[in-house]
Amino acid sequence: MGLKSREDIDTRRRQFLRWLAGGAGGLLVGATGHSSALAASGDDSNPNKGAAKASSFQADSAFSTYELAADGSPLIGRAHRVSVCSDETLLDIARRFDLGYWDMVLANPGIDIWMPGVGTRALIPRQFILPSAPRNGIVINVPELRLYYYPPATKGKARQVITHPVGLGRQDWATPLGRASIVEKIPQPTWYPPASIRAEHAARGEKLPGIVPPGPNNPLGEYVLLLSIPGYLIHGTNKPYGVGMRVSHGCIRLYPEDIASFFDRVSRKTPVQIVDQPYKLAWHQGELWLEVQPSPGADDFTNMNRKRHLAMLARLRQEVEYTAHAAGYTVAHREFDLLLRRFSGVPEPVPLI
Repeated sequence: MGLKSREDIDTRRRQFLRWLAGGAGGLLVGATGHSSALAASGDDSNPNKGAAKASSFQADSAFSTYELAADGSPLIGRAHRVSVCSDETLLDIARRFDLGYWDMVLANPGIDIWMPGVGTRALIPRQFILPSAPRNGIVINVPELRLYYYPPATKGKARQVITHPVGLGRQDWATPLGRASIVEKIPQPTWYPPASIRAEHAARGEKLPGIVPPGPNNPLGEYVLLLSIPGYLIHGTNKPYGVGMRVSHGCIRLYPEDIASFFDRVSRKTPVQIVDQPYKLAWHQGELWLEVQPSPGADDFTNMNRKRHLAMLARLRQEVEYTAHAAGYTVAHREFDLLLRRFSGVPEPVPLI
């Protein structure tokens, strides 16, 4: 992104906040044939206009592909720190390491996302606990804003998992849970905004055309994977810095460089599971690891839904106690309470005695 002055950063911050406040991005989609996919919010005034070309960022499989452990352990990857360069924001760093907006914000509390400071050591949270779901096809964990893809096994090679951050539906257009499959693959899609989305734009004083052809202003990006759930897609975006946020009308968006490589890998009939797992537990090398995602009360993680969050914590405490006790351990409650207050989204060992 390359913001080199405080004025640039302040301008981009104001633009970004206006973009989000305007209901950026999102999809309520359908198809009327092989070459058409419908609906997303196409705000040409946003600060990322024309930013969908994958050529400016090359997908690096080293940051997204992991071998599955032979012993079945669901803990993958590792977290590490990098020094911020002179013209970097946390969003630049997030995209460089194939992470989403909230991945970086939650893992780096107290660091300004727009002006983190030269030399600041930012945490790169590239460690994950795999969702509790069959390791087959695509698994999307909504609270985590993350997609996992398990390619078909290849004889003589270790199985792999590929993971990418995703943008999902905002609170009033929640991404649906359940099972689905890929029913169609559409490169260079044309977008036909439905009446509901056009009305939404009109209410903001924006005129949305009835047809948006392929190109840098198309909110679908360059590739679309049509789901069997009526009206929903996995697709690219022309607003890449909304990846890792809840800003869509329900569809699942990836960075342009991620969808470009993902599109070639995934075949029709690939199964898709969309799950809601705000916390994940895993035994790894004799330690019990825990990953917790906050429970947002709105379209971000700064406004907590307290009732939902407390109910989740009650279930979590009960499951951790049971899991530890079954293995002959007791939870160190004081240290465990401190762990739960961090809400970093990064796996950590549960303190046991």
